[in-house]
Amino acid sequence: MSKKAIGFLLATITLVVVIVYSVQNPPTADAQIVNYKSESCGCCTMWQDHLKENAYTVEGVNVDRMDLKKDELGVPQNLRSCHTAVVEGYIVEGHVPAKEIQRLLLEKPDAKGLAVPGMPINSPGMEVEGAPNDPYDVIVFFEDGRQEVYASYR
Repeated sequence: MSKKAIGFLLATITLVVVIVYSVQNPPTADAQIVNYKSESCGCCTMWQDHLKENAYTVEGVNVDRMDLKKDELGVPQNLRSCHTAVVEGYIVEGHVPAKEIQRLLLEKPDAKGLAVPGMPINSPGMEVEGAPNDPYDVIVFFEDGRQEVYASYR
């Protein structure tokens, strides 16, 4: 076998190993999420469980005055929900699906964070067996006040 063929073979094997490792170990798998919530909030804990099921490490932090925490972090009034998380410098407000957090961490937009305003039925952490799904949008928001639809769930 020629040196050229051996080099090509080694490069191909290396590429396959990198691809397999990347698929099995997505770059967001090690992301640490800190979730600020009221101690009595059950849906906040269920949302944390959703994230853990999707390979995230989540620390729940009970806060007496969530409104003050949201003010401190700069969550816009119209996007607020029951809990507020922080991951890799981004704010994640409300019942944002894990796959949208993964997308955020992969794309790394110049945004302040993501939000699902309110508490839509059957969004992650708000599952109600037999209830119809509430349609909702995941909103990306920016330091300058802009807000855009990042994903829609119907």
